[in-house]
Amino acid sequence: MSALLPVLLVVDSANVVGSVPDGWWRDRRAATERLRDHLADRAARGEGELFTDAPEVVLVVEGKARGAGPVPGVRIEEAAGSGDDRIVELVAAREPGRRCVVVTADRELRARVTSCGAEVAGPSAVRP
Repeated sequence: MSALLPVLLVVDSANVVGSVPDGWWRDRRAATERLRDHLADRAARGEGELFTDAPEVVLVVEGKARGAGPVPGVRIEEAAGSGDDRIVELVAAREPGRRCVVVTADRELRARVTSCGAEVAGPSAVRP
């Protein structure tokens, strides 16, 4: 049954948004919304290696980025505390055997999710 499940693509919003010094710090929520919209567009078009198999895209937000609502193709998970902790929870709670890719450059988070069986990709895999 797991072969029928789409890939779970979990995106560390703070890490991806923060990977490009484009003024995101002036309005974190707006920067997150731009990323969310870009992810939705790529998922809808099946553009890029991570988006070819119609993944379930989850954008994990924290802090001042909270309040960015979901759009078709992208679910928003607001972390009550640490975004990294929420990402690990999502990876650990996925269906057994389901492929999961976490997008982040955070070394500690990469180690935590790979120990739970997830794959990792860097921000450039999803960045506009």
